[in-house]
This record gives sequence, C-alpha cells and structure tokens, in this order.
Amino acid sequence: HPARLLTLAISDVVGDDPSVIASGPTVADPTTQAEASAILKKYRVPAPPAAERVLADPTFESIKPGNPKLVGAEMRIVARSADALAAACDEAHRLGVETKIIGTNLEGDARGAARAHAEIAREAAAGSRPVVLLSGGELTLDVVGAGRGGRNREYLLALALALQGAEGIWALAADTDGIDGNDDDAGAWIGPGTLAHAARAGLDPKQCAKDNNAGKFFADLGQSVVTGPTRTNVNDFRAILVQPSV
Repeated sequence: HPARLLTLAISDVVGDDPSVIASGPTVADPTTQAEASAILKKYRVPAPPAAERVLADPTFESIKPGNPKLVGAEMRIVARSADALAAACDEAHRLGVETKIIGTNLEGDARGAARAHAEIAREAAAGSRPVVLLSGGELTLDVVGAGRGGRNREYLLALALALQGAEGIWALAADTDGIDGNDDDAGAWIGPGTLAHAARAGLDPKQCAKDNNAGKFFADLGQSVVTGPTRTNVNDFRAILVQPSV
C-alpha cells in the first residue's frame, strides 16, 4: 500500500470464496484470533506454544474487510473446479460423447452422493447414446475404521456397491492434487466387473467399506489411479461413463 496489488489464486474450496482460499495478507479475512482460540477451547485441541503466542498477540491479527490498505488490491481466480469439468467436457465432446454436469461444487457425505449418482447413472443407461456424468466439489466421510484411503475411493466403493455390476457403467474419482486421503494414490476407477473381480480375489467390499479401507480394496484389484503430486488443486474430480447396450 498504496501500490496496486494483483493476487492470482487457484481455488481448492467449494464456492471459491477468496477469504477461504489459503487466505493471506492480500485478501480480507473476516475471522478473528479470538474465534480461532474459542474453537480450540471448545473442542479441547491442544495448540502448540507457537500457535498460542500468535493467537494471543494482536499484531498477528489478519487484515479485515474495509481496511483502506486493500483499496488498490485485486483478486482473480485463475483456476477452479468448474474449469476442470469444462476441460473434461471438451475432451468428451471431441471423442463424440455427450456430457452432463451433475454438480460443480458438491458437498456432503461421499457414500450418500455415490448412491444418488448410481441412480442417475442407471437412468442414463436407459438412454440410447453414451454420456459421461461429471461432478466436482469436496465430499466428506465419517472415519470409523483404521484402513487406508480417502473420500474419492470411499465414494467409488459405495458407487460399486450401489451399481452391483450394472452393465455399461464405469467411473473414476480422484483428487486433483494427486493425493486422496492418507496415502499416495490420487483415486481409483471401477467398472461392471469390479465386484466380481473382488470376489475372485477374496476381497469383501462391504467389510472394506466398514473399515474405511477402500484404498487397500482398489490397490489389491489394481484399480488405483496414481498420478503423483500434480502441484495444483481444484478439489475432487468424478466422472461416470455410461454406455447403453442399445
């Protein structure tokens, strides 16, 4: 300040709110140190001494909306979930496949979303032309087991169980940063033969789901998607390809 300032950001959050995208000194932050301290206290989270010192020192308070130092500051989002889906649409159209975006900023339970998407896929399978169903956003899951995996593979395992080997339906789900959950896989893929393949391999998909062990399930089947770190992040990417038999 008073120089002009341009911030270019890649959005990895649902809704693309600039104050939530790795918020820093160039973007106004409506939250406060006091609110952060209250959350730690409410959930009884022990903070490292360095964090406690920062939260107690008002000189570390973030810049707030309306601060005159931001008058010359501009924020532009240069990549977001919708851009990844648009690129996928372009590629599908190039290959002659119709597309349908069923959500760019989906939130909520991964397994519930999978069951809903299975119904949409079954309806699409009653059509006459191939279609790819695309969605982005950031789903969540309740971790109760001690397995390996993440929300994308949990979603896919639930989708496979909901589809029960339905013919002509394949799906892929992955995190665009190349890491889904607590290991180095970006995600996984399924097809009509996934559950049959699992049975032959002695894998119990329902037990794997119960143990939050979708990562091991897909790794053992050789259906993991491994990209390595992509050095960017526009949240999760999901694609369901439906090829009707008629």
